[in-house]
Amino acid sequence: MRTKFLFSTSLRGLGAHKSRSFLTILGIVIGITAIILVMSIGQGAQNLILSQIQGMGSKTIVVAPGRQPSGPSDFAQIFSDSLKKRDIDLLSLKENVPYAKHIIPVVFGGENSSYGDETYRMTVFGSDERVFDIFELFPEAGVLFSESEVKGHQPVVVIGSTVKDELFGDSEAVGERIRIKGKNFRIIGVLPKKGQVSFFNFDTMAVIPYTVAQEDIFGIKYYHRFLIEADQESHIDAAVDDIKIVLRNSHNITDPDKDDFFVETQADLASRIGTITDILTLLLVSIAAISLVVGGIGIMNIMLVAVTERTKEIGLRKSIGATNRDILRQFLLEAIVLTSVGGLVGIFLGALFSFIISVVLTKTLGLSWSYSFPVFAAVLGIAVSGIIGLVFGIYPARKASRKNPIEALRYE
Repeated sequence: MRTKFLFSTSLRGLGAHKSRSFLTILGIVIGITAIILVMSIGQGAQNLILSQIQGMGSKTIVVAPGRQPSGPSDFAQIFSDSLKKRDIDLLSLKENVPYAKHIIPVVFGGENSSYGDETYRMTVFGSDERVFDIFELFPEAGVLFSESEVKGHQPVVVIGSTVKDELFGDSEAVGERIRIKGKNFRIIGVLPKKGQVSFFNFDTMAVIPYTVAQEDIFGIKYYHRFLIEADQESHIDAAVDDIKIVLRNSHNITDPDKDDFFVETQADLASRIGTITDILTLLLVSIAAISLVVGGIGIMNIMLVAVTERTKEIGLRKSIGATNRDILRQFLLEAIVLTSVGGLVGIFLGALFSFIISVVLTKTLGLSWSYSFPVFAAVLGIAVSGIIGLVFGIYPARKASRKNPIEALRYE
């Protein structure tokens, strides 16, 4: 039987029962749509997170207290008090870390703020004047605090756009005073809407000198983070090695496995985030793939029904010369066509829904969510659809091909 005739015969067979054919491929459509949707959203989320991490600068190195979390048991250690002033003094020495351009201390935590009758719980972010350069923060109104204000323990604050809106509404905020944990702070600057940068949302933050944050807000003498800017990207690895050596000597640590701190570069963070999102995406895709198996079983079931209904047709074809192989190929092709069409429809719907979701997230949440069409998933979807049609169509096709033509012609 010629391939062209075989294909047209298969299409006529499927077209004779349009509603049944549509319901048959529904499981495949749902499965492929879900896979495309999950992979597209996963890629978009990964791109968004990575863009936020990279917003801190590719030359930025983060030093955090405690052992690097590798499981739930290590999570509490990130709140340790292992980073002290002595560490900053040692890291600031050029002979210790020659490739470090800036060493910036950071402390942060949630606190209530008030102005008149208005209150708002925000994140207090204590650092020095150089933090604005690392995060590329510029005031929409007023100015940023200076080195002299940091060293002079001045109670000044630069607030984010959300903090300003919550406490002042449409009124001017610069020059006013707000209370944070019972202490008055003079607002010298307001940041424009910035959103999430790395792991910090500066819209909901109040940035103050770390000297004031330590003494008057948190009552601590240690730091939550060190942000270290390398002089060149090519020197990042060397700077990381020097930082580890200095901190181990400062903390009297001889075994690296007992480090009470960990050092991460932006590349490390990007790699870790990429791994996490890839694993989550793979997990969700695996769950969505279950519907493909269910759809395949449905196709096999429907094809078996079709074989029974078309028993007389099979007998007639065999009586005029069709071989077992011709019958096998015809029914197998019908199964493959069904699943392939389902795959194409699923790819289209998955791409459409992914695009709609990206637009909605961008418009409603103000996220810079980029639409990403997963080409690999689309190719995989077509391939998997065809394979499912092949695998689940073999048994009904073999059953059809083995029918005795004389008994088939007598079938009522």
